[in-house]
Amino acid sequence: MRAGVDIGGTFTDLVLSDGGSLSIHKLLSNPQRPERSMLAGLEAIAAGDISALEQVAHGSTVATNAILERKGARTALLASAGFRDLLFIGRQDRPVLYDIHPRIPAPLIPRERCYEVDERLDFRGEVLLPLDMAQLDRVLDRVADDEVDSIAVCLLFSYVNAEHEQLIKRRILERGIVQQNWQVVLSSDVLPEFREYERASTIALEAYVRPVMSRYIGELEAALPPTASLRIMKSDGGVMRAGRVRRQAVHTALSGPAAGVMGAFHLASVAGYDRIITLDMGGTSTDVALVAGEPQPRAESAIDGLPLRVRMLDIETIGAGGGSIARVDAGGALRVGPESAGANPGPAVYGLGGEQVTLSDANAILGRLDAERFLGGNMALDLAAGERALEALARQIGYSVVDTAKGVIEVASVNIDRAIRHVSIARGHDPRDFTLVAFGGAGPLHACAAAEGLDIPSVLAPPTPGVLCAMGLLLADVAVEYSQSVIRRASEDAISDLRESQDGLLARARRELEQEGIAEDDMRFFGSLDIRYEGQAYELNIPFGADVVEAFHLEHERAYGHAMRWREVEIINSRLNGIGLIDKPELAAVDAPQHEAVAFGAKPSPLGGETRLFQRSDLKAGATFAGEALVFQLDSTTYVPPGWQARVDGFMNLLLDRA
Repeated sequence: MRAGVDIGGTFTDLVLSDGGSLSIHKLLSNPQRPERSMLAGLEAIAAGDISALEQVAHGSTVATNAILERKGARTALLASAGFRDLLFIGRQDRPVLYDIHPRIPAPLIPRERCYEVDERLDFRGEVLLPLDMAQLDRVLDRVADDEVDSIAVCLLFSYVNAEHEQLIKRRILERGIVQQNWQVVLSSDVLPEFREYERASTIALEAYVRPVMSRYIGELEAALPPTASLRIMKSDGGVMRAGRVRRQAVHTALSGPAAGVMGAFHLASVAGYDRIITLDMGGTSTDVALVAGEPQPRAESAIDGLPLRVRMLDIETIGAGGGSIARVDAGGALRVGPESAGANPGPAVYGLGGEQVTLSDANAILGRLDAERFLGGNMALDLAAGERALEALARQIGYSVVDTAKGVIEVASVNIDRAIRHVSIARGHDPRDFTLVAFGGAGPLHACAAAEGLDIPSVLAPPTPGVLCAMGLLLADVAVEYSQSVIRRASEDAISDLRESQDGLLARARRELEQEGIAEDDMRFFGSLDIRYEGQAYELNIPFGADVVEAFHLEHERAYGHAMRWREVEIINSRLNGIGLIDKPELAAVDAPQHEAVAFGAKPSPLGGETRLFQRSDLKAGATFAGEALVFQLDSTTYVPPGWQARVDGFMNLLLDRA
C-alpha cells in the first residue's frame, strides 16, 4: 500500500495504490498544521486503517512558503575576510532594465548576522592564510549571543579544498552553539561549484529553510505508522527519503508543482503525447511548464529574486487559482490575484465566512461549479454568499453580476496566457505544436479558454486531474545528483582525469541509492559536463560521451545558431545524476469504439443557451459529445465551451478539440 500526498494552500490531495488499484481523496488543507490534513486524508482513503501503509510520497510548499513569507530559521553567515557583504552586493543586475525604482529583495540573512573569518585559499585550493582559530572563537562568541537556529559557512575556493569549512564546523559543534550536525550548512557539501554570489545565496537559502523542513518532516514521520517510509518530492522531478531533506532542504522548493509535471508527462506520453504544456491550476496558484520530449531540469533559477543553484524543472508560477481574490485597483481596473483566500475563509461560496470575490465564486455564479456536486457532492456551495460578494464588486465597476463574473474569469485567463507564453514563445517554441494538459482542481475549468488564446489545438484532461500532483508522487523515481567545479581546458588529459573523478561520484550515487532501498538492477547513472568557450560567462550541459567537445560545438550551434570551433573550450563542472527506478501503477488501454455520450441532465447557462451535464465516471472509452457541457467528478470539474468537441480515449483521458 503506497500513497501520494500533495498538500496545497487550499486542498490536500491523496492517491492510494493498493495492490494495483487506485483510490483518490481530496479535503481542505490545514494551513497551521498541514500534517493533520495529511493524516485525516490518509485515514479517510484507507478506510480508517493506515497500519498497512508501506510508503508515503509527499509534495510540499513548506520550503517555498518559508522563503516567500520570510518565516524561515534565524540564520548566521560565516564568510572569508572581506566577503561579509557578498549577499548584499550580488551581481548588480537590474531585474527590469527600464524600471527606475527596481525592487531588490533583501537577503535572508541580515548584515548584523554576517561575520568574517580570517583565512584564505587560492584558486588551486592551496592555503595562503591558515584559519585563525583564536579569531574564529571570537566570532563564534558573537554568533552564540545571536541564538541562531542554523549557520551557513561559505568560504572562498572551498569548492576546491573544504578543509577550512570542515574545521569551522567541527569547532561550532565542539562549542555547542547548535545541537545538531545538520544545523551547520557548508557550501562545500551543498554546492561545491564556483560563482561566489550564487553559491552563497544557495547556502543561505538552504540554512534558512533546513530547520523549518526538519521540524515539518519530524511532525509528518511522527504522525505516520512506524512501518511507513516517507519520501519527499524534489524540485527536479525525483523523490528522496525524508532523512535527506535535513541535508538538501532547498531541493524541495518546487516540490508540489514538480510532481504535477512528472505525473502529467507520464500519463500523456503513455497516451501518445510527448510534447505537452502543463496547466496546473489549484486553489492558490497556477503552474505552467513545457515538456518537449522529456522533462529537462535547469541548473539555475531564483525564488523571490534570490539565486538558487540547484536543478529545478522549468516551471512558471503565477498567483491565479480558484481562491485568487478579485479587486479593483487604484486606477479602476479589475485585478485577479496574486492574493488568495486560501482554505480558510476561502471563497465566499465555501460558506466559511469569506466575503471577497474569488475566481471560484465567478465560476459558481456562471454555473460552472455546481452547488450540489462540488467535491463529488461532499461539500455544498453557498451560491447566495457568492452572489452577495459579486454584487459588491459589480457596483464598484458598474457591471451586472454575470458580466462581473465573466470579467473575473477573462482577467484570470489573460494572466494564464502570459505565463504560457513565457514558457513557450519566449523560449522559441510554438504552442500550436503542443497539447495542453490540464489538471489541478481548476485547470480543466479554464483550459479551453487558455488553448483558444494561443491557438493550441487540443486539451487533455487526465482521468483524475484534481489529484494529478499526488499521482505524480507515485510515479516519480528516486533521484540523486552530485557536482564538482573543475574549470579546465578540454584537453585529452583533462577529459581522462574527469572520467576517473566521475567514478568517485558514481560510487557516492550508488551508496545513496542503496540507502534509498533501490536494487542494483534498478539504478541508472548519467554523467555530464558543463562546457563553454573560453571567455564565455555561461555553460551548456553536455552528456559525458565519446567526444564531448564535438557534442558541445553541435549543441552550441543548435542553441545559439553558431559554433566557434577555433576557440578554446573549457570544462567548468562535472556532474553525475543517479536514478532509482520504482514500481509504478500500470496503465493499460482498453478498446474505445466511438459512441455518443448520454448526458444525465442539462441546465440553462447564465450566458444564454443550455449546458449539458455529464458524470465523468459514466463516460466510457470512446464516448464523444459536443460543448457547451460540464463534466463532474470528485476532484475537478471540466468545462467544454461551445465549439469544442470531447472524446474519451482508451486510457480514460478526456480529449478536447476545437470543432
